[in-house]
Amino acid sequence: MVGVGMIRRLLQRVSPRNLQEAALAERCIVVNERDQVVGDASKRDCHRVNSDGSLILHRAFSVFLFNSRNELLLQKRSPQKVTFPSCITNTCCSHPLHEIAGEREETDTLGVRRAAGRRLNYELGVPLDQVSPEQFQYLTRIHYRDPGDGKWGEHEIDYILVLHRDVSLDPNPDEVSEVQYVGRDQLDSFLASQSAPLTPWFRLIAQHHLQVWWDNLHQLHKFQDHSSILRFC
Repeated sequence: MVGVGMIRRLLQRVSPRNLQEAALAERCIVVNERDQVVGDASKRDCHRVNSDGSLILHRAFSVFLFNSRNELLLQKRSPQKVTFPSCITNTCCSHPLHEIAGEREETDTLGVRRAAGRRLNYELGVPLDQVSPEQFQYLTRIHYRDPGDGKWGEHEIDYILVLHRDVSLDPNPDEVSEVQYVGRDQLDSFLASQSAPLTPWFRLIAQHHLQVWWDNLHQLHKFQDHSSILRFC
């Protein structure tokens, strides 16, 4: 059996550009505005801005990982990323994949939470036993659209997941160039000090919801809304 560590070492022999190109072939889950699955499409097609400015709506997730000191783990995306390279963002952002049967599971958002564990392991090297699906708390969904650079953009229904625990980190430089834990009272000054822009989804969440969630980490169940989709487009 080939372990995750061996797979990662093999992937490191491939150039970052080739890794990012290969990732564009992954199949995202295409949804309508009610978050009902209507098909699948490649990551390339989902993120490429069409001639009329439209983008394919697909399912995504954003993880906000807080340690035992209630500090939030932020990352700076690798300059090799196709969409929003070198941008500051939350802990981990990606997609459940259509080709992985377990990530299509909708009961109790199990598919999305499985995908979140997979990506935390791949991007940040968090051991899988530290990010099992039941450890993620699902808060709500956000529908947003951003044209990006005019060639590559985002149009997603984004599941917001919170993980509140200490984890081991071993960031993958092909995905992440920097990581840092930031305290609640440091967030504004930290973001203001960055020369790099924020990803559009993180900017929206930071502006509208993050501070309230952060102040209520001990009672996040009061902020769960699994029936509505917050709209920012």
